[in-house]
Amino acid sequence: MQTNLNTTHFLHLDKPLLFGLIILASIGLVVVYSADGQDLDLVFKQALRILLGFGVMFIIAQIHPQQLIRWVPWIYLAGVIMLIAVILIGDISKGAQRWLDFGIVRFQPSELMKLAVPLMVVWFVADRPLPPTYFRLAIATLLIAVPMLLIAKQPDLGTALLVGAAGTFVLLLGGIPWKLIFSLLAIAPVAGYALWNVMHDYQRQRVLTLLNPEADPLGTGYHIIQSQIAIGSGGIYGKGWLNGTQSHLEFLPERSTDFIFAVYSEEFGLLGILLLLSVYIFILTRGMIIAAQAQGSFSRLLAGSLILTFFIYIFINMGMVTGIFPVVGVPLPMISYGGTSVVTLMAGFGLLMGVHTHKRLLSN
Repeated sequence: MQTNLNTTHFLHLDKPLLFGLIILASIGLVVVYSADGQDLDLVFKQALRILLGFGVMFIIAQIHPQQLIRWVPWIYLAGVIMLIAVILIGDISKGAQRWLDFGIVRFQPSELMKLAVPLMVVWFVADRPLPPTYFRLAIATLLIAVPMLLIAKQPDLGTALLVGAAGTFVLLLGGIPWKLIFSLLAIAPVAGYALWNVMHDYQRQRVLTLLNPEADPLGTGYHIIQSQIAIGSGGIYGKGWLNGTQSHLEFLPERSTDFIFAVYSEEFGLLGILLLLSVYIFILTRGMIIAAQAQGSFSRLLAGSLILTFFIYIFINMGMVTGIFPVVGVPLPMISYGGTSVVTLMAGFGLLMGVHTHKRLLSN
């Protein structure tokens, strides 16, 4: 018992969650190798990013939730300042201004806000009795809206929606009155109309393409059509690893990032999809258990919002690739090629593990 306690004290890692993340990362490397044309250099780079992510997770897991509370406003403020800096002096790439270039490394501040926003909303609402009053809900909504608008300005609607979802989950878990929820649903059509009027032309086109991708099969509808062909052609058993035709013959765009789920589905089929979903469900279930067992409003709301945000990542990416949602550039967690998103996700799991293991030490 003493050995177990000492090990937990020094590592602060949740073994089931760590096991699920390692399996997920391994699947991701296998798929990236195939999607990127068997380029070992890219796989090596992705492996280094994953190792960096696990390192960040380990470091953050050591932080006690009570210590974290003191830093939250400063983390949020720093994130907002960096988002403003992105608009003023940000690095432009592929028509979007989303990065700060520090010479050695390029950093995307919007990724930081995926953690900073739920942290800030939890910090604001958890220090008073729940559910929060209407006044505190209004302030919390403002805390969510400011970074959302700054990120949408870049423009990066996908990340803006994820940041908004992360903050909204905190309010839902904190106990928003049903009367308010129904009122918001009633005005949703008006809000949707207002959003349509402020969207960029390419964003409107994505919505129209979702409704009828066949209207422009060689233009705006090309991505979704090719993705659906790849997923459907995988059948039950798939074409086999490295044997996907849609990706290897370059019919499928963004095959190692946004549309990597289509590559995976074509090569591993329905059985492979069920395996991947099983790993995701295992991680989600473990995260919800941690949230349910957390001590205190801050830890409970934080853990719940983090794991629900992870679910939204999965839900939106798979929906986007299968043609249920518009293409908004949301990566598939731990599978898509990329660095900043992996580190952000692993930092979130570090917070989740810290909530759980510090609680367990206190109990013991």
